[in-house]
Amino acid sequence: MNISSEEKNILLTAARQSISSLFDGKKPEEPDYDKYPLLKEKFGAFVTLTINDKLRGCIGYIIGREPLFQTVCSAAIHAAVNDPRFSALKKNELEVIKIEISILSEFTPIKSYDEIIIGTHGLYLDEGSGGLLLPQVATEHKMNRDEFLSALCNKAGFYREFWKERMLKIKVFTAEIFSEKEREK
Repeated sequence: MNISSEEKNILLTAARQSISSLFDGKKPEEPDYDKYPLLKEKFGAFVTLTINDKLRGCIGYIIGREPLFQTVCSAAIHAAVNDPRFSALKKNELEVIKIEISILSEFTPIKSYDEIIIGTHGLYLDEGSGGLLLPQVATEHKMNRDEFLSALCNKAGFYREFWKERMLKIKVFTAEIFSEKEREK
């Protein structure tokens, strides 16, 4: 996927405006899809919110069922108010949150854990309730492959060492990751 800096800016702005709309009712304006056709494509996407580099919410869609622009807007709102790990974002937090967007590639099943590339691959566990970890989770938490697999099992509701019993149904994916922090540099 080759997303331009203009498209990144449109999506980051739309994510912030979507969250702001919870307080002011002003929805983001749809982009010119003729000028930016990628924003009309259907990709899975996650929106991560942080305050002072600490997670404040992260929700997304594994598969894009709507245009990417709408997927990001929806994920931003859900990350702000529906992440069960956090209370709903308050208006005074709006000024201090930082937004990161991850646009997901197609998922590819693996036959061996050796195929997982830390720093490149995100993981999706397709067993039971399922679980997903974005590629940046492993690098941000300085995880090796074993730790990444254990964290995936834990996220999916299994015990951490479950992956050692047998080859689990895991799919890998990559993500185009960009954030407001990059715009500040």
